[in-house]
Amino acid sequence: MSDADDNGLIAKLVGPKKRWRAYKARVRALPENYRLAVEAIERFLMLFGPKDGVRIETQFEDLADLFEQAAADGTPIRAVVGDDPVEFVRTFAANYSDGGYLTPKARKRLVQDVDRAAAVDTGETD
Repeated sequence: MSDADDNGLIAKLVGPKKRWRAYKARVRALPENYRLAVEAIERFLMLFGPKDGVRIETQFEDLADLFEQAAADGTPIRAVVGDDPVEFVRTFAANYSDGGYLTPKARKRLVQDVDRAAAVDTGETD
């Protein structure tokens, strides 16, 4: 293998990790309620979203874009995801793949986690 081939292979292996780390840094920088909502959606998308690297990276970067803009504008969580977080994620993920299998447990957790994040908006935390 030539040096050029080695560099191409390294770029393929390191590139996705760099994108993932950059995405995670963006999420960590969000205000807590937006971060909690993104993390809940992220967990759900891991089960439901695309399985190939390029589409999943793009999907998560778009998710970060959406919530960064919402945070900058002061848009409440419910105005972003609506009353049905499961439907929001289904619609969001449909732009990237046909989706995967959704368990009732995963749906319930998503709804609970987004409810918790949205409660921060209204000051209704436990």
